[in-house]
Amino acid sequence: MSGELPDTAAFTLPGPAIARETAEGWSQWRTTRHGFTPAPRLSLAQWRTLSPRQRVLHDLHRAATHANLPIQETPMSARVARVMGSRLFNNALKHKPTTRAGLMINGGGYQGKTETVCEIAAAFEDQWLDLHQQINPHAVPGTRDLHAAVAYVQTPVTASPKSVCQAILDFYGALHKGMTLPQLLHAVRGSLYDHATKVLILDDITRLRMHREADQDALDLIRALMSMHLTLVLVGVGIPASGLLREGRRDRATGQVVFAQPRHARTFTDEAATQTERRFDLIDLDPFRYDTPQTIAAWVTHLAGIEDNLRLLRAEPGMLTDGAMPEYLFRRTGGIVGLLERLIEDGAAHAIDTGAEQLTTDLLDTIAINLGNLARRDTTAGEIPDIPPRPAPSSGKSSKRRNTVFDDHGGTSGDQPTASTA
Repeated sequence: MSGELPDTAAFTLPGPAIARETAEGWSQWRTTRHGFTPAPRLSLAQWRTLSPRQRVLHDLHRAATHANLPIQETPMSARVARVMGSRLFNNALKHKPTTRAGLMINGGGYQGKTETVCEIAAAFEDQWLDLHQQINPHAVPGTRDLHAAVAYVQTPVTASPKSVCQAILDFYGALHKGMTLPQLLHAVRGSLYDHATKVLILDDITRLRMHREADQDALDLIRALMSMHLTLVLVGVGIPASGLLREGRRDRATGQVVFAQPRHARTFTDEAATQTERRFDLIDLDPFRYDTPQTIAAWVTHLAGIEDNLRLLRAEPGMLTDGAMPEYLFRRTGGIVGLLERLIEDGAAHAIDTGAEQLTTDLLDTIAINLGNLARRDTTAGEIPDIPPRPAPSSGKSSKRRNTVFDDHGGTSGDQPTASTA
């Protein structure tokens, strides 16, 4: 932006949070997910020409920009996108009455599994609905035409086959009070068919505990869902070792997960489990690494993408990518994208608040990575990562809060950001 003032009317505060766990909420999120307009880029000199009110609004818009950084493709997420995108379309185009192969997306907490999977599924649904002119091909003439090509369901924290079925029915707004498990499965099958669902995402699937008495119920649930001619996508932390589909290991030659066979005598249940296991491909969504020139370059490229979306008035090219900063940021976050996003977001807010208007290692040393409200996270399922310790702040460093109180005459108490003082 050169010489122009920001359009304050273009920025509006967000409304109620969108719940993707309902058909209406998912549709709203899907159609608006790329609708946020970031703050315009202003130099420090341009910022100083704004009126006091314009400065406040522009700073608020900048804060919103940093809180809504766009999802960036990583080498790991690109691999997931290639396999998952191809699988969704191939399965959706099948006319054969065979069971569709499913996917398991595995990775640690805060590694971007949910957002990666949802973005891929939303892109598929955009194209699928366009192919059908937004019309449900299963709809009966004269009835309400509901088309939900993708269903996103979060596994309840206290999970069981029954509660998972209830969560699926809640996505469609279907009644389920007092139903037995067979009745719930029947209702789930009806909702999936009536809404022409092609993809069912079960997030945090490893919350589904495989206690001995529930093994058969869990297996029956998975098999029932896979028989619905849709693509079942299971997302979770430590899926191969969770016991959900038995203990597994990755075959180095094929890259596929091989599940261990039980030591006891095989039963019908074992045979069914083996058939189910063979119908899933597992893809790992790993954190960044920092041990080869290629992995370091990928990390620096990711940081460059973040830097390009920041709106700090004293930011210099290479703020996140030059010198010791890439290694510092990796050490602070362990290469986990969710922790990096939180550190950058909080650091940018502090830089605006104090008038520093740039990110430095000294400033970031003062920021503790705080993951906020974790009530919906299951600590026993590995959904909360270990956070690397914060370095001790440099001695003698302090920062002043910028005064944003203006007098009626547009006084100079907030005319410019005040940098951190030693």
